[in-house]
Amino acid sequence: MLIQQETQNEEKITNLFLREKPIALLLCLLNNNKIQYPSLLAKESKCTYSHTVHLLQKMEKANLINFQKKGRLKLVGLTNKGEAVSELFKQLHKTL
Repeated sequence: MLIQQETQNEEKITNLFLREKPIALLLCLLNNNKIQYPSLLAKESKCTYSHTVHLLQKMEKANLINFQKKGRLKLVGLTNKGEAVSELFKQLHKTL
């Protein structure tokens, strides 16, 4: 049961990154090399705000990004793992 659950989690994460918008979000964070607001990320990746927040929550669970609260503001930044994954997608994009 535990092995099946781990496999399902891996598949969910894999399916997340075989889509255009999640990759665009990671590349926006990597290319701008700074912490950003979710609304700015949504605009740059040409994605709706609600879909952006949903994807960011999934990425946070996968330890690819982290949220930082500054007063009323919620900022998004890449973790070390997120930066490594983003670099891989950037290289893949250049190759293709």
